[in-house]
Amino acid sequence: MNTLDGSLSILKNPAVLNYIFKGVAFTIILSVIAVGIGILLGSVLALVRNYCITRKTRVFRWLAVAYIEIFRNTPLLLWIFICLVFFPFPEFLSKKMFGLTSVEVKLLFKGAAALILFTSSVIAEIIRGGLNSVAQGQFEAGHSQGFNTVQIMIYIILPQAYRNIIPTLLSQVITTIKDSSYLANIAVIELMARVKTLLSAANRYNGTGSVNVSDVFVLFGFAALIYFIINFTLSSLVRYMQKHPRIPKSTTRMS
Repeated sequence: MNTLDGSLSILKNPAVLNYIFKGVAFTIILSVIAVGIGILLGSVLALVRNYCITRKTRVFRWLAVAYIEIFRNTPLLLWIFICLVFFPFPEFLSKKMFGLTSVEVKLLFKGAAALILFTSSVIAEIIRGGLNSVAQGQFEAGHSQGFNTVQIMIYIILPQAYRNIIPTLLSQVITTIKDSSYLANIAVIELMARVKTLLSAANRYNGTGSVNVSDVFVLFGFAALIYFIINFTLSSLVRYMQKHPRIPKSTTRMS
């Protein structure tokens, strides 16, 4: 059998495709979780860094700055290996779930923790940029209406900040999806890890009895195509939102 034909035949195997697309699902789920938690944690970090400026709260600002700068300016791969060794794993999760063994669940948890730590530091700076884009007069307007500082943040400042950074956040989702491929280095079950596993066993599926160079191009090329389709779709959405910015409805003028 021609080696290229054999390599292409791997992708005709329903079990192989099912295995790959489960990896795609885990990649997307991991990325969504990392960005979702990253937005919550990043919001807190951004608020602390921006507004904890009094003598009593300045220490919290320093801690937020240290967190953001350390994680944002060091490689994700470094934190993946650090979390793999040092990050605590809850014992109640030490069981089979999602079709994974307990070992795979442990690796998935630690890999996700690293991705969340790294992503939250980047998102914190994105949100801080959104906060800085809101006019300071909004605080004065809120206080004049009887709102306290927390209410002003929740009802006035943060909604405007989030609206301003939606395209940038979507761009970060794209980056996070690509960054999740680093988790293949600790053998978790996202897309790239599964492609590497398939490549090591390609001789079982290609009909040639050995792993060929064409298997590398076909399997990794297919993974690249999947990443491209997902990220190009999101990129197109970002470009559309940038070209057609949502114009907020007129609000009742404060008196």
